[in-house]
Amino acid sequence: MTVGRMVAAWVRPLFKGRSIERLPVENTITGQRIRDAVSRTQFSDSPLHFFSESSMNGKHFVIIGGSHGIGLGIVRRLLRGGAQVTIVSRTLESPEEFAAEVQASRLTHICADVVRDPIEANMLPAVIDGFAYCPGSINLGPFRQLKPEAFVEDFQLNVVGAVKCLQASLPAMKAAPTSSVLLFSTVAVSQGMPMHASVAAAKGAIEGLMRTLAAELAPTIRVNCIAPALTATPLAARFLSTEPKRAAMAEKYPLRRYGEVDDIAAMAAFLLGDESSWITGQVFPVDGGMSSVRA
Repeated sequence: MTVGRMVAAWVRPLFKGRSIERLPVENTITGQRIRDAVSRTQFSDSPLHFFSESSMNGKHFVIIGGSHGIGLGIVRRLLRGGAQVTIVSRTLESPEEFAAEVQASRLTHICADVVRDPIEANMLPAVIDGFAYCPGSINLGPFRQLKPEAFVEDFQLNVVGAVKCLQASLPAMKAAPTSSVLLFSTVAVSQGMPMHASVAAAKGAIEGLMRTLAAELAPTIRVNCIAPALTATPLAARFLSTEPKRAAMAEKYPLRRYGEVDDIAAMAAFLLGDESSWITGQVFPVDGGMSSVRA
């Protein structure tokens, strides 16, 4: 997707039914290029038509922790786009939801605890077009009360577990023409939030790992990271268990709501797919504006 086509995709729906020559773009070389791009491009009614889940068709993705929360949201999007998905997790939530996909061999579940169990390459598909590591923790508390064991536990789950799964998946990712890795950080890494010392330390390590791997695995494997804020998942249930809590949390964000699973899953599907083929080594905040807007 060229810049011209991306700009055109946003501009054209805003001026539907009007002459291209009357678009409010100055008659400069850049303006003419935008008009030319608009004229050449076929459009749907959506300004986001250049992203299509159908591009997942025929690809195979491994989602670690794909049974709950954000991981489950990613799995649903990928299956909807025609992909094959292998989930690695301790349990498979609501297996009846995916009965048709399992029967059609489009969904496979590998029962494993990524911290305690070995993860071997022969457990995984022979070719992996995309990989996402979704396990996480919300271990909050004052720094003075956090024991070293809490830091070790968070690091084992968030970092060492990701390393184990990535090392097992790497041969199959290299077997694909191109592949994409998606890791998860948190808004707390960039914002310096109190009570987040343990999880921010672990997720900060994830951001460093992501950048290192993006350099090491280029050009055929891309590696990116999403840094969400509070999202309505089972892991965050205690923060959203009552209406006053939900209202208070929503007020913390410029967009006046906390995140929903599909807010994150939508960005994840984009980063795993071919539409993001010129993006690597980046951290994407999906946080309702918390990291950059004061409102």
